Amino acid sequence: MTYFSDLHIDGEWTAGSGGERFAVVDPATGAEFARFAVATEDDCDRAVEAASRAFDGWRATAARERSELLRRTFEILRAEREELARVIVRENGKAWADALGEADYATEFFRWFAEEAVRIPGDFRLSPSGDKRIIVSREAMGVALLVTPWNFPAAMATRKLAPALAAGCTTVLKPARETPLTAAYIVDALVRAGAPRGVVNLVTPVPTGPAVARMLHHPAVRKLSFTGSTEVGRILLREAADTIVSASMELGGNAPFLVLAGADVDAAVVGAMQAKMRNGGSACTAANRFYVHRSVLPAFQAGLVAAMSAVETGPGTDPDNGLGALVSVQERDKVADLVTEALAEGASLLVGGTPSPQGAFYAPTVLTEVAHGSSINRTEIFGPVAALVAVDDVDAAVRMANDTEYGLIAYIFGEEAEALRVAHRLEAGMVAVNRGVLSDPAAPFGGVKQSGIGREGSSEGILEFLEEKYIGVPA
Repeated sequence: MTYFSDLHIDGEWTAGSGGERFAVVDPATGAEFARFAVATEDDCDRAVEAASRAFDGWRATAARERSELLRRTFEILRAEREELARVIVRENGKAWADALGEADYATEFFRWFAEEAVRIPGDFRLSPSGDKRIIVSREAMGVALLVTPWNFPAAMATRKLAPALAAGCTTVLKPARETPLTAAYIVDALVRAGAPRGVVNLVTPVPTGPAVARMLHHPAVRKLSFTGSTEVGRILLREAADTIVSASMELGGNAPFLVLAGADVDAAVVGAMQAKMRNGGSACTAANRFYVHRSVLPAFQAGLVAAMSAVETGPGTDPDNGLGALVSVQERDKVADLVTEALAEGASLLVGGTPSPQGAFYAPTVLTEVAHGSSINRTEIFGPVAALVAVDDVDAAVRMANDTEYGLIAYIFGEEAEALRVAHRLEAGMVAVNRGVLSDPAAPFGGVKQSGIGREGSSEGILEFLEEKYIGVPA
């Protein structure tokens, strides 16, 4: 198939001013299959300036017109879900079912925010003293710089582009170097849907850090939306502080998965496979730390081992494979090193624990007798490894679950009333009760503590790109 491998600046596809390209690699084979344009500092400047020129016109566009652009983009991507999934598989490596699921999830953000674009709230009321009318409107912030990761290259792009455009912001999208083709495909869909010149721009600078910092210091950039590691998030927050750029951050996670004494073990195993193995474990929402009550540990452990053992591993181009490759050999080796370290610290291997000799594959893995506070217990694994910790009571499970700098999502399986009580005690922005999948474009996505700032999706998502203006008039 044809891949879009150029930058998109001011309504034009361009190879960039430097003429250089970087390799895009299929992680299942290690083979280069495309070369994407490198954005120079001048290209990044041109993208921001194009977005700045387009801003006044785009924010003045009727909300219905912005809505219809997003709806047309949704229709295009829905019709091309398999084409989009193939691009995701080729550069990201994930399983075919995961890629189709991501294509559907990503596309849905355009439909959701097409509907939200015409429902931006405001306020009108009489002041308590009666001396004036208080009018509160919400207006687009300006140029939005959107920085996205490789693990969900379509969904993370649409989850930012759709609300930004719905709000009336113009955009500069900077995707991960590992997965630029998916971002380019989505930008092309917006172009085909009729996005005006300069409203959507795509740049891929190498190296990334200096170019992003440069764009953040451009006076036209008033919004940063970033999804990635907490470590990089801290750096970007410091950069954003120089010009007081509004920042939304969806950062790292280390999700606990609690199995209480009264849990339906079979349902918990199904939920664990969903929460752990979606995207091969390369998700900020992936369950990492399994806190299982001793009374149900043997049954849960046996069920999880059986389920993991049944997963077919191989290229995502084969729909029978339930686990694809990690995004790179480097990521595969990080996971392998974590497992090796866990075994050295006293964990026991029940299944898996082997990297592939070729390609970026790692076998589905279950570790037991993992100590709370061990290295693997404090690390975002980002791979198909489940680490089981035995607990003796609910209070211990809650204490261990909250013993982390992260707070993105938590999972609980147990008797419903008790599980709901526990959910309120957990320090997480999202809690899944008796289910292994929680993300929904209609629900607010985001974390607490060092897992992020702000929310994406839902009615809250568009507010991240809007500023309130108060106007007082005589009563």
